[in-house]
Amino acid sequence: MSAEMISDVTPDAETPDEVIAQGRTRIDELDAQIVALVQERIAVSRGIQQARIAAGGRRVEHGRELQIVDRYAKALGQPGSALALTLLELCRGKRLG
Repeated sequence: MSAEMISDVTPDAETPDEVIAQGRTRIDELDAQIVALVQERIAVSRGIQQARIAAGGRRVEHGRELQIVDRYAKALGQPGSALALTLLELCRGKRLG
């Protein structure tokens, strides 16, 4: 991360310790938002799964999952694929009744 990017994230920081403290606070805020978004994604995914099953389909659509993995890989590289697979695993959850 360049010094310019750090100052953009922590405009009020003057010392390295302040930059670190403010950066960590921001990361904690971002992590809370990410967790909330993942929880929302899980809920939306479960609704889709229930609708698909009610319509006589399968709970998981592998073609769609491959599209998601590909999207994350294109945006974030190989670690993006692992992230997508983890999200998909979380969203699959347990088999629905």
